[in-house]
Amino acid sequence: MKIGLVCPYDMALSGGVQDQVLRLRRWLTDAGHTVKLIAPGECDAPGFVSAGPATVVRANGAATPVALSTAAGRRVVDELRDVDVAHVHEPLMPQVSLTALRRATVPMVGTFHADVSTPAGAVYRFGKPLTRKWFGRLQVITAVSTIAARVVADTGRVRIIPNGIDVEDYAAGEKQVGSVAFLGRNDERKGLRYLLEAWPTIRQLHPRAELTVIGADDPGNSPDGVLFAGRVSEADKRRLLGAASVFCAPNLSGESFGIVVVEAMAAGCAIVASGLPAFVRVAGDSARYVAPGDSGGISHEINRLLDDEAAARKLGEAAAASSVQFGRERVAAAYTAAYQEALASYDRG
Repeated sequence: MKIGLVCPYDMALSGGVQDQVLRLRRWLTDAGHTVKLIAPGECDAPGFVSAGPATVVRANGAATPVALSTAAGRRVVDELRDVDVAHVHEPLMPQVSLTALRRATVPMVGTFHADVSTPAGAVYRFGKPLTRKWFGRLQVITAVSTIAARVVADTGRVRIIPNGIDVEDYAAGEKQVGSVAFLGRNDERKGLRYLLEAWPTIRQLHPRAELTVIGADDPGNSPDGVLFAGRVSEADKRRLLGAASVFCAPNLSGESFGIVVVEAMAAGCAIVASGLPAFVRVAGDSARYVAPGDSGGISHEINRLLDDEAAARKLGEAAAASSVQFGRERVAAAYTAAYQEALASYDRG
């Protein structure tokens, strides 16, 4: 098949949707399909077509980089004319995905990623009268979780296909005693400041403990024992997670899945996470949970795991075993089946 992947977000920036789209592009190409990726920004992935520049829209503790020009919408429709099927991510996000949803003339699969409490979710809620009509243009509707599916639940035809990773690329290395990791952006809703607030209490009991912050920059006045790695390569990210004994996901809200939790699980980390429904559904019993924004709870749970290496190792092993359900084989096969169904059910008349 020739597949058009459509992403509304700037591919030059890291983000959960962008990362998943890039993985899917690679998996589909490896399986022998021809893939065209259309999105704002710039990207060096083979088959990438830029829809033009993006504008960062800030709301609800997040920065959302989308293309707002009508020219971007026209570009995506033109680029989809020669594909067999289009896979549109976040179908109601302007302008790239929304225009593809409204005007593309090929079979379409739509994937919903957002929690309805996020800016993207707001678009879905307030545009509901129109969305009922537009959703009829999708031959197959998917969502990455039951949380993301809520916005399209009334269609009665949503299937859950979780985000996935190359599980085999992650492995527990030689775990460093007292090592803790965080992975995420500087967005307020990622909750890093609560982990940093908890860190001095952790260091009081474990003076040699080290926290490695991956992806985010130092906000200033950080406590001792914190290393800011910034944005790193995929290989370095996997290495850092593989060396960490504990992974902390202190996110506050707006998470519909939790890919960083899955990555840490695959790396064999003991997980301490906010008890957000998305994280609980992903990690289940292979994590310990705290209330969002509870720095005291974070320090308590991390200290418990640093006190008991055997318990941390057992929790990490359970997490690694559970991560297999998010592997490329299952996720890629599910999307391939969705494309085939879209092709078979498309009315070309």
